[in-house]
Amino acid sequence: MQTIGERLEEARKRKGISIREAAEATKIRGDYLHKFESNQFDIKLPDIYIRGFLRIYSNYLKLPAEKIVADFLALGLGEGGRPAGRGLNREIYGKMEISHSGQAAGKNAPASPAPSAAAAAMTPGAEPVAPTPQRQPFQPRMPLGGLDRALLSKNGLWLGLGGVVLLGLVIWGVVALVGGGDSPRTAQQAAVVEEPVYIVALRPVQITGVRARDDGRNLAPTPLPASLVPDQRYPLPNVAMLVTVSAREAVQIEFRGGRYAASGANITGPGTLELDFSAQR
Repeated sequence: MQTIGERLEEARKRKGISIREAAEATKIRGDYLHKFESNQFDIKLPDIYIRGFLRIYSNYLKLPAEKIVADFLALGLGEGGRPAGRGLNREIYGKMEISHSGQAAGKNAPASPAPSAAAAAMTPGAEPVAPTPQRQPFQPRMPLGGLDRALLSKNGLWLGLGGVVLLGLVIWGVVALVGGGDSPRTAQQAAVVEEPVYIVALRPVQITGVRARDDGRNLAPTPLPASLVPDQRYPLPNVAMLVTVSAREAVQIEFRGGRYAASGANITGPGTLELDFSAQR
């Protein structure tokens, strides 16, 4: 089974394209493309950008982009689990095949029960097995010559309940002092998985600027200007932003599988699109 990198490299060489030519066409750095083809995904970028680069590069090489990204996710190549080299990646592919074969074989093969100790001892030629001695349960001795067991159990129950209540009050006080009233809301926001917004090219077009609407910081994942070919998708973070393109009528906006006409698409020529899908996270 070919690895992700082998499929990318084979497709590029089959087209007679160099890494440099591919980097110029996709506007993705050449060292990133080289790492993808070497199955090295230890790039210091968020996973959303790595998946976007894989889609762009796969579409450029006429490979099934969604299949490449699905294999990337299925192999556990996200943050904290990215293998560093080709050997480990091939080993993971091998384990997937072995596991798949083992499951199929396990469904057809009847289960054979393990022999008991008594049956093993009765096997001809087997040496007798001495029974394992069992320990007696620990019986604590009553202190001070003998306390009432019922009284001791009742007092222990009340002490345990009091300890649980006291521990809960301490935890509540620490959370109130450190996090205030926004802690549950912050935890809920952290659990939300950000979905990207894509600029989809209807014909050749350039993206010349990607800025945050609030503070004007640069949000472009690749150096600008970025040239897009028809049907190419350019991933962007899901925040309020301003995107400058060379032709507003030449792009559409894609979010969660749906496509939308760009604002001002009826106006031809260069312009700035105001995008904000953050309320739909």
